[in-house]
Amino acid sequence: MNSLLPQEFATAVIVQVAMDEEAAPFLELTEPAADDFGVGVAQFYPRTLNTAGTTQPVLLVRSKIGLVNAATALTTALGLVSHPAAVLSAGTAGGLHTSINVGDIVIGADYTYTDADATAFGYEYGQVPGMPARYQASESLLEQARAAAQVYTGEGQVRYGTMLAGGSFVTAHNVKDTREIFPEALSTDMETTALAQICVSRDLPFISVRGVSDLCGPAADQDFHMDAPIVAARSAQLVTALINTPA
Repeated sequence: MNSLLPQEFATAVIVQVAMDEEAAPFLELTEPAADDFGVGVAQFYPRTLNTAGTTQPVLLVRSKIGLVNAATALTTALGLVSHPAAVLSAGTAGGLHTSINVGDIVIGADYTYTDADATAFGYEYGQVPGMPARYQASESLLEQARAAAQVYTGEGQVRYGTMLAGGSFVTAHNVKDTREIFPEALSTDMETTALAQICVSRDLPFISVRGVSDLCGPAADQDFHMDAPIVAARSAQLVTALINTPA
C-alpha cells in the first residue's frame, strides 16, 4: 500500500477532516503530488504545500463522520506515512461554551469524550477505562498554533482549550448536561478525541483546529449557524499557517 504515495511522504503531515466540504479548502490551498485514492469509505489526497520556497508533503484524509470512521482512516494513513511530522484534525465543530460564537476557531489544548461514562468504576466522566482522562495536544504544535494565530488574517476569534468528541450530536436539548459535566469545554465534534487517543498511544504529535459552524445551545441574541464551507476555510487557513510555522 505504501506504493500509493511518493517516497517523500514517509514524513508527511497528516491532515484529517470528516466531510468533503471540509476537504475542499485544503485542496485549493495545496497542489497534487500523486493520484487520489480511496480505502473503504475514506478518501486520501496526497498534496504538497508550497510556501516561501519550501515544499511540505501533506496527506489530506477525508474520513466521513464519526469516531470509528475517523479512527479507521487515521490507522490506514499511519500505514502509509511511517513517520508523520504531525497529525492535525481540522474542519468544523459545534460551539459548546457560552462565550463561543459561530465563526470562531477553536484550537484544542486537551481532548476527552463527551459521552464516555465509567464513573461507576471510579473513572472520570469522559474517560475510557484504562486510558487517560484527557489527551493532551503536542506542546510544540500548540506553540506553532499560537504563532500562526498571530499572523492569521481571517475572521473569527481564535480560542484555546478543551475539545470534546462523542457518538452523539450535542444540541439545545441536551447541552445543559454536557455543560454541567464539562464547564470548561469550548467545542464538540464526532472525531477529534478518537484521533487524539491514537496519536497519544503512538507518541505522535497531534493537535485539532476546528471552526465553529453551529452553537449547541445559543443565547437568544446569538447567531447559531454558519455554512460549513465558510468555517472550514477558516480552519484550513490557520492549519496551513501552522504547518508553515517553524517548530
